[in-house]
Amino acid sequence: MSIYVGNLDYSLEQDDLVEVFAEYGSVKRVHVPTDRETGRKRGFAFVELGTEEEESAAISALDGAEWMGRTLKVNQARPREQRRSGGGERKNFRF
Repeated sequence: MSIYVGNLDYSLEQDDLVEVFAEYGSVKRVHVPTDRETGRKRGFAFVELGTEEEESAAISALDGAEWMGRTLKVNQARPREQRRSGGGERKNFRF
């Protein structure tokens, strides 16, 4: 399982999340996505803890909590949706 953490301050660093989530268990991984073009953080992250029990405890404690002036949205991450590539149907044209 993985935890989705939303409504994060853009100045947040990965170590900030490690520090907060370490209170609930061993932090295995933290991923803070950035915009491809600007490199700016996107305002959300994914955190993995050692066990599902630790993750459930973190979700219960942190969802709706205020941190860095923002109200956190913390829940179980959903699987990534498949995106369609490109702009519509491809047709075989002969030139």
